[in-house]
Amino acid sequence: MLARVFACALVGLEGVVVDVEVDTASNLPKMVIVGLPDAAVQESRERVQSAIKNSGLVFPRKKVTVNLAPAAVRKEGPSYDLPIAVGVLISTRQIPPDAFNDSLIIGELSLDGSVRHVSGILPMAALARQQGYKRVIVPAEDAKEAALIPGLEVVPVPSLSALYAHATGGVPLQPQEPIKIEDLTPVVQTDFKEIKGQEHVKRALEVAAAGGHNVLMMGPPGAGKTLLARALPAIMPHMSVDEALDVTRIYSIADQLPADVPLIRTRPFRAPHHTISHAGLVGGGNWPRPGEVSLAHRGVLFLDELPEFGQRVLEVLRQPVEDKVVTISRAAGSLTFPANFMLVAAMNPCQCGYYGDPLKPCTCSPSQVTSYQKRISGPLLDRIDIHIQVPRVDYQKLSSSQLSEASGTVQERVEAAREQQRQRFIGDGLPFNEMIHCNADMRPAGIRAFCKLTPEGENLMRSAMSQLQLSARSYHRVLKLARTIADLAGCGEIAPSHLAEALQYRPRMEIG
Repeated sequence: MLARVFACALVGLEGVVVDVEVDTASNLPKMVIVGLPDAAVQESRERVQSAIKNSGLVFPRKKVTVNLAPAAVRKEGPSYDLPIAVGVLISTRQIPPDAFNDSLIIGELSLDGSVRHVSGILPMAALARQQGYKRVIVPAEDAKEAALIPGLEVVPVPSLSALYAHATGGVPLQPQEPIKIEDLTPVVQTDFKEIKGQEHVKRALEVAAAGGHNVLMMGPPGAGKTLLARALPAIMPHMSVDEALDVTRIYSIADQLPADVPLIRTRPFRAPHHTISHAGLVGGGNWPRPGEVSLAHRGVLFLDELPEFGQRVLEVLRQPVEDKVVTISRAAGSLTFPANFMLVAAMNPCQCGYYGDPLKPCTCSPSQVTSYQKRISGPLLDRIDIHIQVPRVDYQKLSSSQLSEASGTVQERVEAAREQQRQRFIGDGLPFNEMIHCNADMRPAGIRAFCKLTPEGENLMRSAMSQLQLSARSYHRVLKLARTIADLAGCGEIAPSHLAEALQYRPRMEIG
């Protein structure tokens, strides 16, 4: 008898429905899986046979042929175990043939028949609803993740025997209650009020959060660069439901979603070590997977000790920083992953870390200082909007019991500035508006429309172009930064004071 059930394959961040066709024939006992399966899918033959037998069911002593269609789509991972087992049970008439006609089945099997967690449940459930399936059958520990998709019945399955009892009219499985996204509270993060001193750096980070700008912090060891970077997500705008689902989908596919967190409500903060490979940073592999730039989507990518990263690793960042996506091409095809993140980098001024420090002398020679700073290429520095010095904090500020301004207060100002930007970009009706979420996303057409300068501002900008040797990209970035500062001040036009503050965040000498 020919049986047919439905599973799901993942191609990049999107799901594809897979027809699992199972046929039994009176030949020598053998199980064959076709349809471009990888090694993990091929190994499901052994898992399915043992799981069926150890669940008290009968595996046929016949030839079993499993076809995973469409054959042109690569099938990887163990999530096909459960649909294949169900197909075998339907083919041998142990389960009614129409028991799962309107269901998408996902799950890995243990040898004892229990159903294990699989990655990518959220995009699979979203595909099930999009394709009109009434329910999705998933491992019990993944049910809350699938229940984030409204209008879809989610059936958690602890074991193959429990699913058999459900399908044959025995003990029915209770569907998972829908998850209300509003009830999921964000995780508490590092608060600005706990950071002593560094008021000018906090101001720079507030401007960065308000406009989505990239930041480079330079200062001696122990000045608080890492702590300031970790506090940045707490002042960024709250994630919308769409943003939260977008981020959670990436983490689900990368199998980095915590077991007790069905939805990520806090903006991501990723801090890879400087020994990371370029494939680990932007994504890659024989079958490409998301890298750190995609895991930082809608959040912060923090690169500590920036000059210690490999030259090739830093150069591959240039395209994602500019385009907000990363495209990985392989012989089998190309995949595009989102990478709309804020780049926050930190570095010491020299190899010993104390060049320019007023208290501790630097032990590096001038050539060593220059060589160390030259590890960062000019084109990458040109893509960073805010360059800020982070000096050491003096004793009076460190020992003070007075707390600084709380992150929640700063976040309110950032939210107000972002709301101005949303209204500006949505209300104008220009064709580029759909791609703009904040000032940092503006293209030249948007800069011409929204970043007009007064005559005094034009004179100031003309002088700055000459003295700071700004490139065309830097010129546009200064204007976008000034627009953000004006938004924080609640001003409709860019005043010379806003432009002057934006120019203070540029390095003294541009490296072209």
